[in-house]
Amino acid sequence: MNPAKTTDKTIRAALVDKLHDEHARDPKVRIINELGINHGSIRADIAVINGVMHAYEIKSDLDTLKRLHGQAEAYNEVFDKVTIVTGADHLYDVIESVPDWWGITIARLDNDGKLHLLSVRNAENNTSKNSISIARLLWRDEALAILEGIGEARGLRSKTRGQIYQKLASSVELDSLCTKVRETLFHRGAWRADQPLLIHGD
Repeated sequence: MNPAKTTDKTIRAALVDKLHDEHARDPKVRIINELGINHGSIRADIAVINGVMHAYEIKSDLDTLKRLHGQAEAYNEVFDKVTIVTGADHLYDVIESVPDWWGITIARLDNDGKLHLLSVRNAENNTSKNSISIARLLWRDEALAILEGIGEARGLRSKTRGQIYQKLASSVELDSLCTKVRETLFHRGAWRADQPLLIHGD
């Protein structure tokens, strides 16, 4: 008899429970479902914002890895840390495919059908983030608000979204930009109803 296969749904549910437990005592944390990056063309399955932005990508046994290369390129430009949570069927291909600084967690079903998440490798800090890609995490008005706050918004209200992001990326040092974007995402109110999974703090 073939062993049971993990699915996106079962891994996601177990991962959300795990993240809730891990961050239950954090004074300030937001867990977001399906965070869009690169204007929403790619979505991180789950993102945790708590002083860093940590993305979690799910690849169940029933998924393919066809999109992983493109997803990895996008994640590498914006997230402080990334962990891929993979079914056992993909483990060795995942190890060969993702950067060394990505964390890897394996999802296995036991004989009773209960899913277990086992860490193979912890995520490390990303040193190759891209300012423009980080700016694109923001909505247009959010980017303008940051520019107004630093006195760099003159003449930009009539400009395109791309020009605004370019100005923001060139006006704010990378570490400061990351902090401002994290704070903006943390306080964003107009998420879809299913997106914020947990929020603590002001």
